[in-house]
Amino acid sequence: MSHRIIAFAATIFLAVSLAAAAPSKHAGKSSAADKRLAEQILANRDFGIVMQKGRDLLKTGFNAGSGYAQVWIRDLNTFINYSLKVRPKSEVRDALLKFFYFQEFDGDMVDGYEQIGPDAKIDYYGRFTRYDMPGYAFHKNTVEADQESSLIQAVYKYIKATGDTSFLNEVVHGKTVLRRMELALGYMMNFRYDHKYGMMWNAATADWGDVQFDDPWGVKLDENSYPACSIYTNAMFLIALRDFVKLCPDTATSAKWQKIHDEIARNVMKYLWDPKHDKFIPHLYIRCDPFRDKKGFDENKIFYHGGTAVAIEAGLLNRKQILISLHKMEEDVKDAGAQSIGLTMYPPYPAGTFANKGMEPYHYQNGGDWTWFGARMITDLVRYGYARQAYREIQPFVKRVVKNNGFYEWYTVGGKPQGSASFRGSAGVLMQAIDALRAWARDNAK
Repeated sequence: MSHRIIAFAATIFLAVSLAAAAPSKHAGKSSAADKRLAEQILANRDFGIVMQKGRDLLKTGFNAGSGYAQVWIRDLNTFINYSLKVRPKSEVRDALLKFFYFQEFDGDMVDGYEQIGPDAKIDYYGRFTRYDMPGYAFHKNTVEADQESSLIQAVYKYIKATGDTSFLNEVVHGKTVLRRMELALGYMMNFRYDHKYGMMWNAATADWGDVQFDDPWGVKLDENSYPACSIYTNAMFLIALRDFVKLCPDTATSAKWQKIHDEIARNVMKYLWDPKHDKFIPHLYIRCDPFRDKKGFDENKIFYHGGTAVAIEAGLLNRKQILISLHKMEEDVKDAGAQSIGLTMYPPYPAGTFANKGMEPYHYQNGGDWTWFGARMITDLVRYGYARQAYREIQPFVKRVVKNNGFYEWYTVGGKPQGSASFRGSAGVLMQAIDALRAWARDNAK
């Protein structure tokens, strides 16, 4: 079959898939309360300020932020939609396509890449180079397992936004992008799938983070790692499977991956969901539980905010469970004295849990406050009919962008900005949340 025929089939299949996946329009008359809320949303001046600041930031590049030289796929995945609004499509396409040039023969995908000079030194990421990509270096934090999933999600977003199904037929080192996407899924099944529990595994980290416990730096799988199944990695893979099925024009291939999706989704709710406490357990350890003999510490007391938000995006929780999760987040924010539901988790892991000194309680991924994940929950809430709650919870995210004149990577529980001062992932997810609220408002202002 020629590439032209494949491209045409992909276009037709994708159009049908996207139409089926689209949310239903608001039906019937809006209540007076909904109309008042809609008017507030549409009149919110801070929303306009944030959107403009976001556009200005995303015009300037694709690297994760001012503290990062690399283009990271987990970050690009969260702002690619808005890069397409302010950068030429060809530039966004090229930034995304480059990831496939760094893919290994078994489907393994990198975290990020960067341009380097001839005298560049290996930095703390443990960079590598390829003979066929001169002038570029790449790296991977192997404790995590969201790179392949993030890439597939980003491709889906790119094609959904542009209609450019020809991207799937681009040939990289003898294989089309579509084939390489399936190779990435295959890598996950071959090297990150636990057959006992029927789920993906990664090294135990703090929720969605990429720093493990017993290692001073903590980003590489080694003898210090504790393999475990957790909600973030599995939810990301489920979203990637869902997106791949929508993009794949071959019905037999789609059916194969849909079956895998459904099986993993069932196992996630069977093994990771704690119905007694209405939450996901932090980790299901495959070989060794590092906290088994630590008296006075119960890891299951920790509620993962970020992983829960991604699980909602993956369609794992119903409306009642979503509302319960929101209430838990709100209580956590109150108890921690934090600013927003972007609080990574609560309570944080105790001091000394991480050998990395940057992971003390309420620092970085161990209880820092991240718009990058908290704003995803806002979009989830709107999608599931909780616009009023979403508008209430988005306020801290928006106000701190205006106050601090930018999108910081994370904040302390007291509201002090930390990390990269221009973090593109924060911009992307907050802009998406604002757009979701505005869309709801337009439907309900009538």
